Amino acid sequence: MRGAELWTAITELKHRKGALILAHNYQLPEVQQIADVVGDSLALAQAAARSSAELIVFCGVHFMAETAAILCPEKRVLLPDLEAGCSLAESITAEQLREWKAQHPNAVVVAYINTSAAVKAESDWICTSANARKVIEAIPSDQEILFVPDMFLGAWLRAQTGRPIRLWMGECHVHAAMHPEDVQAALAEHPEAEFLIHPECGCMSSTLYACSAGTINGHKVTVASTDGMLRYVRSSAAEEFVIGTEVGLLYRLQQENPHKRFYALKPDAVCPYMKRITLDKVLRSLEEEIYRVTVPEEIAHRARRALQRMLALG
Repeated sequence: MRGAELWTAITELKHRKGALILAHNYQLPEVQQIADVVGDSLALAQAAARSSAELIVFCGVHFMAETAAILCPEKRVLLPDLEAGCSLAESITAEQLREWKAQHPNAVVVAYINTSAAVKAESDWICTSANARKVIEAIPSDQEILFVPDMFLGAWLRAQTGRPIRLWMGECHVHAAMHPEDVQAALAEHPEAEFLIHPECGCMSSTLYACSAGTINGHKVTVASTDGMLRYVRSSAAEEFVIGTEVGLLYRLQQENPHKRFYALKPDAVCPYMKRITLDKVLRSLEEEIYRVTVPEEIAHRARRALQRMLALG
């Protein structure tokens, strides 16, 4: 089946079944095009929670579909490819977190949303890169904080808030591969560009001071989530941007800002898990209502409390 036929078949089936299609900013362009909502983890979690649809097709990775299933236990949440995982989410298990908590019994656990449902259930707060600082600042200043699993985002939060946050040594393999020399090369190649970087990036530890100062070699630098980057570019008078995150975001940036130019910090910064979702798989997921993602209620109940605490912050 060709692209146009796939598009028509998916659209007709979606309307007939009353389904909602969600797609992360890193998905393939054609998957973003067919989706009802495109966004980062926070935006998609919020969209799932407020939707009246009983069937949700989540074009993202496994932990995202789990999050939707936790927040919407009465709905059927489908993931078109069960192999769409996440290297960052896999960098810590619930057992490892329980052992770490035992070493710091009075600590508050803040888990990045890129974690399994079981890890969320062991946590006090969930955060995304969009609201992580707000979450940290909502915790009493005398509380010890354990942050899992992304060490680069955690280091950024520690620098921004001045809090003595303990970090788990986890990383996203795509973002971690972005190094200071990549930054220098990209900015030298595009001397008029502003620089937007995701706080998961590996070069954050080496460029942290420069990012805090707001410039790198004369380039304005902004640290932001994917949705934060989208908002920034819409309001910026600049015409060129170097983007430090997974390359899937550049499609949406270009669609929303056709008269501006975008350059990937690393053109090979591609998440193979995100790219597993295709239109063929979306259609099959809708037709056969596969693959449903569920979370045992004893885990979901505890994870839901941490997620709702985050969502209550707005």
